[in-house]
Amino acid sequence: MKDWRYFYGDGKLHENVNITKFPAPPPWRKFSEINKDEQAEIDKRWNDIQTLAQSTENKRGRERGEKFRIHVEKTESGEEKITEAAKEVVNAVNAALYLRRPLLVTGNPGSGKTSLAYAIAHELKLGSVLTWSITSRSTLQDGLYRYDAIARLQDAEKKEDQGIGDYITLGALGTAFLPSPLPRVLLIDEIDKSNIDLPNDLLHIFEEGAFNIPELARRVEETETEQVCSSDGEIKATIRRGRVRCAAFPIVIMTSNGEREFPPAFLRRCLRVKMPDPQAQALKSIVKAHFGEKAFNQAETDISQLIEEFPKDGDRATDQLLNIIYLLTNHISPETLDKDGLKDLLSKSLSISDER
Repeated sequence: MKDWRYFYGDGKLHENVNITKFPAPPPWRKFSEINKDEQAEIDKRWNDIQTLAQSTENKRGRERGEKFRIHVEKTESGEEKITEAAKEVVNAVNAALYLRRPLLVTGNPGSGKTSLAYAIAHELKLGSVLTWSITSRSTLQDGLYRYDAIARLQDAEKKEDQGIGDYITLGALGTAFLPSPLPRVLLIDEIDKSNIDLPNDLLHIFEEGAFNIPELARRVEETETEQVCSSDGEIKATIRRGRVRCAAFPIVIMTSNGEREFPPAFLRRCLRVKMPDPQAQALKSIVKAHFGEKAFNQAETDISQLIEEFPKDGDRATDQLLNIIYLLTNHISPETLDKDGLKDLLSKSLSISDER
């Protein structure tokens, strides 16, 4: 029987995964089809996105996806197997793929919430991750697009107006909903920092898979298509009749530190999962991915000891451990190193109240 999974969370490209034969969505989650007039242009844009994903510009994001490791444990026979908590994460990602639903990921800082999005893009070859980092001032408009009316007015006064499309830039959210043969990965990072209205404001686009750009819609009688800038750098997008509509619903990963409650209507439209805190075996896999197998093997005894001594109270981040290992196993003369002092410094609790 064919494995239902597309995403495994182990940083590998699996031969049995054919993402070009993406499963059909449920009838209630079908969106627009790509028509023949758009096909060639959309295919070219997708190829450009794949090229961008392999470029130096995306190196950091690509490496982040490659180094992600889902949590494993060792059996009595010495074999590694995925933990039950990690299995829930893998199931949640794959269910979101099949059901075309956003995924709300909670968990402690450093548990891998953000890296999960990069891992999905890497494993499934879906291009670079589109990232929208949320603040208390973020609005739906920020995510969809920005129209620079002032720049257009200034250019018009100089008689340098190039057309309205040159003054419109799609945000990460808007870019994710452009028609494409396969879904993009959209990371909405720290959505719990948003104002109270944003989660509800997102519901319409999550349900409809489309949004209008009024500045373009008003000009349909003059021109049915406009080229605008996107969040993919120099890759432009063609907007038809002032409307952006997805053909493949994006893989939306929304991260939350659990600092607030969300409206029931918003939660009903999401799948939800909590990232587990990595245990010793999972931490070894993560360290090995970041430092390389050779470096890990050379310092395995010291690294294992540092992992064992690292606080496991759920209020520490994995990157704190990586900092400790890097500093205490590299480049510094052991005689000049205050190991205990540095470990205390670098592994402080993330809770401010614990330091009072």
